[in-house]
Amino acid sequence: MSDLLTKTPPQEKAPQQQYFTQLLRAATCASSQTTNNKQCKNYQSIELFAGAGGLALGLEEAGFDHIGLVEFNKAAADTLKTNRPGWYVLHEDVANVATRDLEAEFGIQRGELDLLSGGAPCQSFSYAGKRLGLNDVRGTMFYYYAIFLRKLQPKMFLFENVRGLLSHDKGRTFKTILDIFQQEGYTTHHQVLNAWFYDVPQKRERLITIGIRNDIAAQAQFQYPEPSLNKPVLRDIQLDTNPPEQDCARYSKNKAEVFALVPPGGYWRDIDPAIAKAYMKTCWDMEGGRTGILRRISLDEPSLTVLTNPGMKQTDRCHPLEVRPFSYRENARIQTFPDDWVFCGTLSEKYKQVGNAVPVKLSKAIGIQIKKALDSICGR
Repeated sequence: MSDLLTKTPPQEKAPQQQYFTQLLRAATCASSQTTNNKQCKNYQSIELFAGAGGLALGLEEAGFDHIGLVEFNKAAADTLKTNRPGWYVLHEDVANVATRDLEAEFGIQRGELDLLSGGAPCQSFSYAGKRLGLNDVRGTMFYYYAIFLRKLQPKMFLFENVRGLLSHDKGRTFKTILDIFQQEGYTTHHQVLNAWFYDVPQKRERLITIGIRNDIAAQAQFQYPEPSLNKPVLRDIQLDTNPPEQDCARYSKNKAEVFALVPPGGYWRDIDPAIAKAYMKTCWDMEGGRTGILRRISLDEPSLTVLTNPGMKQTDRCHPLEVRPFSYRENARIQTFPDDWVFCGTLSEKYKQVGNAVPVKLSKAIGIQIKKALDSICGR
């Protein structure tokens, strides 16, 4: 058994931090107790790889109280702390947090946590013909997610990732992940959800894996959210007029001149081939449609997947009304963050935080369904 799984002395929190955590938990319960005075009305969750909070905010809106969030990137952790001073945010490497006594760290007993959420970066660790266990994936980010599962044994978990995880390493990576979830005592469901079908003005697909602890799986009635009838497009969100440089990247003079020729909804095939070839250079001879090159989004379509870098040649998304990339705040609206959600760090860090986030409204839709499943388990 991994030495991380042996009982280690809890790392003491500073007295002020410990007092604050206890006070926050007491206030949360006091404000939302059920009539039997034993349970909080809102379910409790811990999130790993929390980023700028898209998943956490959506789950909060669905009715979850976050008792802990772990995020390694300082700018993203500052974003979480700035917007939710009451959240217990650990700006630490999840590998370090996983070594500690997690029950003491988060003030919760094993089996008591309602939800563990997050999405670890995708890494290869499987081998054809071999059934891997937890120790075989040691050192990967997924390993530490699984350590949290083993140590805390939450009732349910939400593991989100890119659609490409299904085919990564010829499908072996995801198979190994599912095998380990099973070994740790969970029944799983997985499905690819497109954010556009859940009130998000963006075509963005995420692989959503839900786990339910085996001892309560028979009681759970989990169903993925039904698609919304509303299919928002860019016309449905606020777009800025000439945003300041601190909020928006800009094209070079040459790139702007070429993009000015592209009509909204068009791409490189919609301009003079000689100009397109000169701009695309070696990309001109690549196979495939290359539809992301010189791509200008129309007001009457959803955005393509919001990315972490607004200026990469093969994945350009030009603004429909102005010759520029979308500002980070416009990208945040496409990701359905509220305008009062503050992003910390440099402009490039803000773009990265927004691009890595799970759309808030997609998160909320999933969270509502998880809450319904927990209701069925708890008999509420």
